[in-house]
Amino acid sequence: MEWLDALILGIVQGLTEYLPVSSSGHLEIFKKILGVDLPEDENLQFSVIVHAATVLSTIVVLWPMFSRLCKSFFTFKRGYDFDYVCKILLSCIPVGIVGVFFKEQVEEIFGSGLLVVGICLCVTAALLFFAHISDLRAANGLPRRGERRGMESASRGRNIGWWDAFVIGCAQAVAVLPGLSRSGTTIATGILLGDKRTEVAQFSFLMVILPILGECLLDVKDMLAPGAPVSETGAGALLIGFFAAFIVGCAACKWMVELVKKGKLVWFALYCVAMGILCILWPAA
Repeated sequence: MEWLDALILGIVQGLTEYLPVSSSGHLEIFKKILGVDLPEDENLQFSVIVHAATVLSTIVVLWPMFSRLCKSFFTFKRGYDFDYVCKILLSCIPVGIVGVFFKEQVEEIFGSGLLVVGICLCVTAALLFFAHISDLRAANGLPRRGERRGMESASRGRNIGWWDAFVIGCAQAVAVLPGLSRSGTTIATGILLGDKRTEVAQFSFLMVILPILGECLLDVKDMLAPGAPVSETGAGALLIGFFAAFIVGCAACKWMVELVKKGKLVWFALYCVAMGILCILWPAA
């Protein structure tokens, strides 16, 4: 992989990991555009590097909350923060089941081309659109489930409950499909459930840390297994991809939290529809 390809793909990963447009789908799109056809071992190594970078960017941006939650959980100090961490752990169960028992099937779907990516991008757009309609109803005095009439838009909704955490976790498990945005799916699901926009955005970004770290550890195990092929991707290209994903990821994470607060996700629905149609038509071009 050339350093310029690594830079572009790192930027794409860092940006689209947080924006509701599907990082996996856009990586596939940009690999097609750049003509990058990596062997399985190199693709695995690059994926581990850029995903680790975005996990680190999440921790950096949400550090005050992240450190507080860790302190509460590991000191077994019962309260809101301890319960919040337990809800995050609960939300990770569905995607963990998918990762352990259906990993090979998911990997086969990733190799099925842009048609699946296009369809899933359109599904992402539909979820974002329905979440926007839910917000409009609330703005017009028709409260969503679990909220009171007259609440300000910045605090509209309720705190994430145990059932909400599990349902959002199921949404994350489904979002392993390429083109189905993880952040878009989980945030839209939380909004449709009636949760506060700001809280569901933070929950969405925090809940992905454990699954990505778990996936990275499994990938590292595969890379170090006896007989595993040695990647020919240079260390320079990997470092460029890592820092590009980390720096852009920090900016995108902050931006996305603000966008969710302001309820601006519907514009990404329009973008996802346009990109989805292009991906569906691409094979016929």
